[in-house]
Formats: sequence, C-alpha cells, structure tokens
Amino acid sequence: MPLVLSSEAQMVRDTALAFFQERSPVTALRKLRDDNDPVGFSRSLWAMIAELGWTGFLVSEDHGGTGFGVTGLAQVMEAAGRTLSATPLLSTALLGASLLDTAGSPDQQDEHLPPLIAGDRIFALALEEAAHHAPTRIATTATPSGGGYRLNGTKTFVLDGHVADVLIVVARTSGGRDHRDGITLFLVPADAAGVTRTRTTMLDSRNAARVSFDNVQVGADAVLGGLDRRSDVLEPVLDRARACLAAEMLGSASEAFERTVQYLKDRKQFGVAIGSFQALKHRAAQIFCEVEITRSAVMAACSALDERANDAAALCSLAKAKASDTLYLCGNEGVQMHGGIGMTDEHEIGFFMKRARVAQATFGAAPFHRDRYAALMGY
Repeated sequence: MPLVLSSEAQMVRDTALAFFQERSPVTALRKLRDDNDPVGFSRSLWAMIAELGWTGFLVSEDHGGTGFGVTGLAQVMEAAGRTLSATPLLSTALLGASLLDTAGSPDQQDEHLPPLIAGDRIFALALEEAAHHAPTRIATTATPSGGGYRLNGTKTFVLDGHVADVLIVVARTSGGRDHRDGITLFLVPADAAGVTRTRTTMLDSRNAARVSFDNVQVGADAVLGGLDRRSDVLEPVLDRARACLAAEMLGSASEAFERTVQYLKDRKQFGVAIGSFQALKHRAAQIFCEVEITRSAVMAACSALDERANDAAALCSLAKAKASDTLYLCGNEGVQMHGGIGMTDEHEIGFFMKRARVAQATFGAAPFHRDRYAALMGY
C-alpha cells in the first residue's frame, strides 16, 4: 500500500492548493457568513471546480468522468480544508457521483451524471435522522403506491440540502427502525410535491438542512441500486466520504498548525519570541506528530479504497477517528496559543476550531469509528 503520492496525484495536489489559496481563502467563507448568502457557496467557484475536472474524479470514463479515484479527490479535499472552502465537493462530487456511478441504472446515469460533472446539478444525501451518526437507524418509510413508492419521514443534517436539485433519500422498505437490512435509496427531485426543506446554518457557517417528506410520490424508476440493498450500495460510499472528509480535516489541521507556529515565531514577550518557550515547543511538537500520523492514516485509507483492499472499511474508520482527534487538538491549541486575539472573530484561527466541531460529527465522530473499527477487527 503506497504512502507516497504518484506524480499525477502530486500535480492535482499542487494545482488544488494554488487554486483554493487564490480563489477561495478563508475571507471568502467569512463573506458568505456575513452576507448570509442564500446559497452558502459560490456558484462561480463551483463552475471553475467543474472546469478543472474535479467533479468527475469518482466517475468512470465510460460515464464521462476521469476515474482518477479517491486518492485524487482527497488531494482536492485537503486543499479545500486548508482554506475552509465551502463547496458541494462532499455532497455532490463524492456522495452523489459515487452513488450514481456505482449503483445507478444506465438511464439514471445518463440523466444525472453529465450535469453533475458539468457543475450544473447539486445532489444531497438525506440519511441522518438521529442526533448522532447512525446509518442503520432509519424510520423514514417508502411504501408501495400506484406502481411507485410514497415517502414519509424527516431527515436532519442534510449537507447542501436546501440548494440541492436532487435528493438521494435513504428510506426503509422493510424491517424495523434499527434493522441493517430493508433500506433502499431513492432519487427524489428536490422540488417534488410534499418535500419541505429548512436551511440549518451550522456553527462553521456551512450548509445543512432539515428535510421533511409528506406523502412524496416517486416512480419505481427512482430506486437507486435495488430494493433493500443499503449495505451493498451505501456503506462503501460512506467510507469514501469518511476518508475524503478526513483528508479535508487533515488540511484544516495542517493549516491551523502552521498558522500557530508562525504566530509563535512572530509574537514576542520579554523581548523574545514566545516560540522559544519550552512549554510551547513541547505542545507544538506534539501537534506536529499528530498531524503526520493523521496524514499516514488518511493516505492508507484512500489507497485501500482505490485498491479495493479487504481492510478498507477499517482503515476509513481509523482515518476519520484520528482526523477528528487531530483537528480538535489543532483547533483548540491554535486558539489557546494565539492568546486573547485567538478568541476574537476578527482573527481567522477560530474558524478552524468551529470547523472541527462540525466535521467531527459528520459521518461519525471518533467514538463511533473506534467502536466500528473494533467490531471490524473482531473485538
């Protein structure tokens, strides 16, 4: 399993770092927040991302993508994490593209993948219903009706749900609320009758929504990946999301650490840089080690997914748990070592701490993934 980037992946990484630093610095997120932007991300920026081909990294060449793989998209996500860039990369280029490419019918792929890759159609996965990540705890129902299905239920924390054009809804077609089987995915137009979307602005100023389904009628052709096949269809895609989100968190942690080290070099007390104080050196050294360990975990997870290794799921949980802990540490230590100015909204270091809180909970916090890792390893 390679823990170094190929020349192609390194090129993507360099391009993405330069792109986000120039086109979407942290000040762009601040402006979206302060303007209470109704979309929550820049559509012009998203169009440029599509032109660069990043939206098609997880789509095979047969369907109009490049098939570059998870490792390639992870480089883009890490670069976006460094500037806290708000984009639909996770909701659309990863979740939407992966589900359609791996589970969509030819008609579904022909209808949705070209506009997705072009940046013209936004997707959102309507999965969560509990306060914490619980992908098998599904109470939303899909009952047969008129040759199709009728959906009823409520979803929370739907990433980009308020601006999505298409919702990928996880609903129960058989079994009880907590059964692992009996769960089916449906493609639902976001403007369908009976769909109600309420925007939820998160602590990190990112997009999410509460989405309700009241007798929403869909046809049989809305089923994505077959009936009662949640484990076969959804779980591998969630692992992709966990690995790439861990890559984004790695980028945020790296940036927060580097900004903090620079501040320790610049800030002076008693005529010397505070970075010369032994206690702060020790804390910075610990953060450096945690960031580098996280980098190895993320690269291992992404490589395992691309190679379809047997231990890919466990490595994805390991990477997400480690990235959650590391970004939490970097955000907290960054604010603390900046001192009083770190607590102000005018300084950007606090944005990284806020992002840590939301990213930790997305697709499973560290305790969820430690438990999952232990189960996958037979404990």
